[in-house]
Amino acid sequence: MKTTAHGRHGPAHVPIAQVGLDGVIAGVTRLSEVEGEAGRLTIAGFPAEVLAPRASFEETLHLLWEDRLPTSAELDRLNRDLREKREPGELVRTLLVEAAARGAEPMDALRLGVAALAIDSPGREAIVASMPVMLANFWRCRTGRSWLDAPHGGTHAECFLELLFDRVPEPAERRALDTYWNTVADHGMNASTFTARVIASTGSDQVAAVEGALGALKGPLHGGAPGPALATLQALRAQGLETDGGDLDARTRAHVREVVVSGERMMGFGHRVYRVRDPRADILGAEATRLLGESDPLWRDARVFETAVLEVLAELKPDRAIHTNVEFYTALLLHGLGLDARLFSSVFALARVGGWLGHFDEQTKNGRLLRPRAAYRGARDRAWVPIAERVGMSGSADPASPPAP
Repeated sequence: MKTTAHGRHGPAHVPIAQVGLDGVIAGVTRLSEVEGEAGRLTIAGFPAEVLAPRASFEETLHLLWEDRLPTSAELDRLNRDLREKREPGELVRTLLVEAAARGAEPMDALRLGVAALAIDSPGREAIVASMPVMLANFWRCRTGRSWLDAPHGGTHAECFLELLFDRVPEPAERRALDTYWNTVADHGMNASTFTARVIASTGSDQVAAVEGALGALKGPLHGGAPGPALATLQALRAQGLETDGGDLDARTRAHVREVVVSGERMMGFGHRVYRVRDPRADILGAEATRLLGESDPLWRDARVFETAVLEVLAELKPDRAIHTNVEFYTALLLHGLGLDARLFSSVFALARVGGWLGHFDEQTKNGRLLRPRAAYRGARDRAWVPIAERVGMSGSADPASPPAP
């Protein structure tokens, strides 16, 4: 489909801009498939709901990188490699301790730490293994504790939780974090993954691709919703305490109406791709149930909140398919593990880095520079005006017009 724009030498035909690249196929991958209309997510051949609650995160890394589940010997080797490469080095430690002292945000600290790895040109195992150690120790320092050396044993998830909480995690906690990381390790051509592939296509290195992807993930439209989703639920629960109880269902319905009328979004609901319920919400909802138990007050209130939100959205926006997305139950699960909401997006990155690095390899082997076109819609044939004559002129003014008074 074409559109005509007036060019310097007559009409020029340029493609219509696909704003947001909706529906544009920008690459071919074996890593994951997102079927938005059907509500299916396939990770390297496995339905996400089959893989996520069963595999260790290390198994999922091997699957993403090697296109098959590891044998016992291969898994032992990968575990050993990750354990041996956990320590990020003295430079990273110095930078992150200083960042914590200055009150940096976790995602910025993680970007800083990853960027500093470039000096040593690490392989993918070192990048993945060191990121949980960076994040946990940064947060220790940010909350008034001291930096700890990474434990020599334990799984990837156990290492992170032990550093964060000063104790060996329970098996249910490790399983919950593994399930979460498996669920979000890769998800088609999302913004951060596309960023990583663009960087890879230039011939740059893995650290640069991961650092760029982290920058994309920092944006609230991509990775920032789990915290706000939980904050909304907690605020509504607190209102009940302030008003002698009340009805969470009624408060939630009133809040959703206010949000819709104001034109804002209900965080944790709706998705750019899924037109039915996000399959990851079901995976993480089930894991949150196992971790917290159905008798947990927050779990019960989350179900009341979710039902009320969905019913009001269906009433007020009947022409739009808005369902629970992964971020709502991400918030509940990570909160159940004891994580501060300010860590949520960066903990997501600890999983998605496995997918980013898989995409880096794919794009590098492809060898094709990603170079899309842009449809120009600006002015043409402007006349040059000497600087002394530009006083009072706006950038959009006709150069032939007199200056504005």
